[in-house]
Amino acid sequence: MEDWRRNLIEDDEQRLLDLLRSARRVAVLGIKTEAARGQPAFYVPQALQEMGLEIVPVPVYYPEATQILGQKVYRRVADVPGEIDIVDVFRRSADVAAHLADLLAKKPRAVWLQSGIRDDRTAEALARAGWKTRRVGLQQAARRTRRPG
Repeated sequence: MEDWRRNLIEDDEQRLLDLLRSARRVAVLGIKTEAARGQPAFYVPQALQEMGLEIVPVPVYYPEATQILGQKVYRRVADVPGEIDIVDVFRRSADVAAHLADLLAKKPRAVWLQSGIRDDRTAEALARAGWKTRRVGLQQAARRTRRPG
């Protein structure tokens, strides 16, 4: 197996759990505002925040938004101060590649493409750069590792 493929976390339950247990700060690329609370791009980050993770909103739309989930909004992942454990991506598959340079500039520990989002070329580029990359839903996986309170 090529070395970069080790950075694709697909079916390795232990590596997945280790990543999630160590995560504290999640930037959400493509987060929606409270006005879209019925959409996964809002309620998944909200649930992660309720599980104790710090959420950093990085909306693609909503230029008027200055806060989402009570947190300051950033327009690019690279503009977020400090380290990011996971970037949770809520973008259409065809739109993920446009964010590659931004993701590479920030150097998060992991990039998580939500369920239904698949961009193998971008996932490979991130994995080759050394970042863990996952292509399934983060909320469901996080529930297995965190307890409320």
